[in-house]
Amino acid sequence: MEATQLSLFAHQEEQKPVKRHKKAKLGRYERIQRELEVCDQLSLNPCLRHAARMGYRDSYKIFIEVDSPPAPADNYTFVDLFSGAGGMTQGFFQAGFQPIASVEINEIASLTYRKNFPQCHHFCGDIEKFDSHQWLAEIGSPKVHLVVGGPPCQGFSVAGKRNPDDPRNRLFHEFVRVVSEIRPWYVVMENVPGILTIKNGTVRQEICEAFANIGYPHISVAILESAAYGVPQIRPRTIFIANRFGMANPYPKAQLLPHQYKPIESVIFDLPEYIRIPEINHEWTRHSPEYMERIAKVPPGGSLYEKYLDAFKRQYPGKPSMTVKENHGGTHIHPYLNRVISAREMARLQTFPDTFLFAGSMKKAMWQIGNAVPPRLAECIGYALISCLNDIVQKQTNDAF
Repeated sequence: MEATQLSLFAHQEEQKPVKRHKKAKLGRYERIQRELEVCDQLSLNPCLRHAARMGYRDSYKIFIEVDSPPAPADNYTFVDLFSGAGGMTQGFFQAGFQPIASVEINEIASLTYRKNFPQCHHFCGDIEKFDSHQWLAEIGSPKVHLVVGGPPCQGFSVAGKRNPDDPRNRLFHEFVRVVSEIRPWYVVMENVPGILTIKNGTVRQEICEAFANIGYPHISVAILESAAYGVPQIRPRTIFIANRFGMANPYPKAQLLPHQYKPIESVIFDLPEYIRIPEINHEWTRHSPEYMERIAKVPPGGSLYEKYLDAFKRQYPGKPSMTVKENHGGTHIHPYLNRVISAREMARLQTFPDTFLFAGSMKKAMWQIGNAVPPRLAECIGYALISCLNDIVQKQTNDAF
């Protein structure tokens, strides 16, 4: 039986709805993006040694139109590390890539992954115990074109405690270890934008040096706003791309300008307002009538709680969704209805198809969805990579003759 929502923080404070009508915040990381662009321009000038010393040289980064991507010249494969429920895998699969192996420690997320990608050789456990050679040998040691993934970001995220000494921050070294063993053509690593500024940029520099030490010296970084690729949600992500051939690191060009971003209503309008459909994860926390009355007083951008502003915050109508997440049992309030958004509404805001089903309880489903990479963003990254992968195939074919 589903519990009735009575009070999320009953013992901490008296709950009073926030009355202010806040303005929607778009381009939260525009300053960091501008700095990246400036540094890319500076890196073209060899006289600007300071920028190079700070690790800002990024002359390998290019942006590619992905509206009409070329056909793959081969059956491109990838391994997904820290896969979660499979948001990045879903996106690369939509772009035409084949997932052959994946790693995830959480049992519920692993169950979701297995249900949606039964053909993938999935390892559920600590990545430190993942033997890539043995794992791939079991399926014939296929060629791996990409290794993708997002090491845990709790210590990096501005939404968390942002602890530079959090041991989870160093799990990217396990990511690097697996890359060094598999030797893929390209690497795609995703994280939160805060990773670029933590410890005054030394974490970013450490990441670049770690890849350089294993034969991927030309690593690029960019902040991609998910909404610019058709995701109806403001969700900027830092994307590191590297390769071992000295080639360009391709990123997808933005497809939409801010005024063209898809509003939240465009993807959730046809779901039942108050009828639950558990079969597709269209479920939400059950509220008491008194709780719904209090929710009704919350304006767009406001929260039901004065202190815990990220919990029960109402979405803005006519705007892209705020970054979705599961926050200790509370998600965002629906832009029009007096309830929180459902797990399926969250999944649509992340661009998961309705056929992608999540294992576990409603809360666990929301947690998986909130931690995922939007499949549409990963799909566009995959499209950008195809032309460079095709160039490698062509060169290897020519060299063979």
